[in-house]
Amino acid sequence: MFDVSTVPEESVKVASLKPDLHHLNLTVKIVNVGPSRTIPTVRRDQRQRFVAEALVGDETGSVVLTLWEDQIGRFKPQDVIEIRSGYTTLFRGSLRLNSGRGGRIEKTGKGIEQVNTKNNLSEKTHIQIPWHLSESRPFRAKRRR
Repeated sequence: MFDVSTVPEESVKVASLKPDLHHLNLTVKIVNVGPSRTIPTVRRDQRQRFVAEALVGDETGSVVLTLWEDQIGRFKPQDVIEIRSGYTTLFRGSLRLNSGRGGRIEKTGKGIEQVNTKNNLSEKTHIQIPWHLSESRPFRAKRRR
């Protein structure tokens, strides 16, 4: 029988990130953490949500990491963190790294000496074509004759 727990979890480097990747495992160093801001909610409970952005990276490149709620105060610049089950998205044409509800972010003892901030993947503009305008729409209706 195949035991899933013995499968090594492969860690990727920042330079290999691109939009719409899922189940990413990374080890990165925090360069800086921006101020937190409140965002409006559309939920019935009208609870305020807080979000902050942190520039993180490794020796291959850097990217903006979105921190939510309790994650904001847990990390500071120069911390080396491990992201498990992360994913990438585009926000206003900029690549973002997220941990999501199923993901984890934890401090680690691993060392990253230098962060390559010259290769900031979030500064590059990506053009996002809405799926309903795409040539390869995922839910294209068949034509009836």
